[in-house]
Amino acid sequence: MDNLHNINIERSVLSSIIFNPVLFEEVSSKLNPIDFYLPAHKHIFSAMLDCERDDLPIDEEFLKKILNQNGVFDEQAMLDILSTNWIPNINAYIQEIKEKSVKRQLVALTGDINDVTIEKDLPAHEAVDAIQQKLYQITQESGEKEFRESPEMTRSAIDYIKEMKSRGNSLITGIDTGFFDLNRLTTGFNSGDFIVIAARPAMGKTAFCLNIAGHCLDTDKGVAIFSLEMPAEQLMLRMLSAKTSIPLQNLKVGNLTDDEWGRLSDAADDFSKKKFFVNDQGNVNIHHIRGQLRKLKMKHPEISICIIDYLQLMTSVTSGKERHLEVSDISRGLKLLARELDMPIIALSQLNRSLESRSDRRPMLSDIRESGSIEQDADIILFVYRDDVYKQKDEKEKEEKSKKEKDKSGNIVEYKSKFVEKPVEEAEIIIGKNRNGPTGIARLTFHKAFVKFVDNARSSEQSYTITKADFNNLS
Repeated sequence: MDNLHNINIERSVLSSIIFNPVLFEEVSSKLNPIDFYLPAHKHIFSAMLDCERDDLPIDEEFLKKILNQNGVFDEQAMLDILSTNWIPNINAYIQEIKEKSVKRQLVALTGDINDVTIEKDLPAHEAVDAIQQKLYQITQESGEKEFRESPEMTRSAIDYIKEMKSRGNSLITGIDTGFFDLNRLTTGFNSGDFIVIAARPAMGKTAFCLNIAGHCLDTDKGVAIFSLEMPAEQLMLRMLSAKTSIPLQNLKVGNLTDDEWGRLSDAADDFSKKKFFVNDQGNVNIHHIRGQLRKLKMKHPEISICIIDYLQLMTSVTSGKERHLEVSDISRGLKLLARELDMPIIALSQLNRSLESRSDRRPMLSDIRESGSIEQDADIILFVYRDDVYKQKDEKEKEEKSKKEKDKSGNIVEYKSKFVEKPVEEAEIIIGKNRNGPTGIARLTFHKAFVKFVDNARSSEQSYTITKADFNNLS
């Protein structure tokens, strides 16, 4: 175990901080108290963090005071540190401490593996998931957290407020969705959010999510998609159509003008440079998604958002459960995964057919299939609604019905549809639940040929700066 720690290097780093406190910012950005092997060194580094938090000098007197207050002062350890020569360039020493810390955690992981596989005798999929989670925590330098104390939470909240102020009072605190009204109501999709986007078939929920994904890629954020229903090539065709404004049908058959070929080539070249990943394996479960997404996030930390299309196609590892219990496991698992990876996760969801029997077919929370657990776990629930879809459907049904009916003379009186299909339709994104903000409706327009949602003319002229009226509307 001697190769898993170096006491002299730890002393040198702590000594360098005491004799040259300006180094502390660099050290504290890379090391945590847990990275030090000797308990006394852990306590001293924690005391340094307390000094920095309270704007106190990081020197022998204040460190001794804090350590005594906590009942952990080790006089011999402090003397050993003070008698160690400090060094101006400690980057190599910091790296060495971190390296040995990770190795110690990996050694501890072998004990965890033995615990979950032999002692606890967990099912294989649960054991693998627990081990993957531990490994992800180690690679992300974030061990298992205990209670957070008031001083640390207060400081974190103040830092957050300062960061928001530095953005110029922007309405967006999370991922920019690309839609003004939606950003205004939600402040964007924030880290750790579990977002459900639901709609009846043909409303455009997949297109809407791909539009959000495209905007994220345009702002150099990484995107991961689990497509359980559609091959990756079809997703890319839709994204190329939205980006180039070339009709999707033309892309499918390759019917393009010279100008369109040029636009398509530019868009394809742009997409090829982005951090965009699609898993189109049809049959996946929550454990598969957790494992794959953790692995992807470790390899590509720039992944900022994940989309799952769609929730009801996911399966549960545990067989024999009723479907609503399976969905409960899935939705809870996705929420916990969003928190763990500190990123928003979007899951698409189908709606029950029963809503189509109402006069107002705008969706409600109760219309989500297996809605109980989804409604509880989701931070934001959005419904995609286009009234023209139902108008067209109603007119077609009238036509079909008229072909079977006859007047008093026995003649068929065929009904002629009054619906005129438009290339651009009005659309609503209904916010049915918003855990940290208001509900409401974001009004968009839908370009059918390009499977593309865009802000309406009024929204596109707005800015994202908060005004007094915005605060009143959000309160």
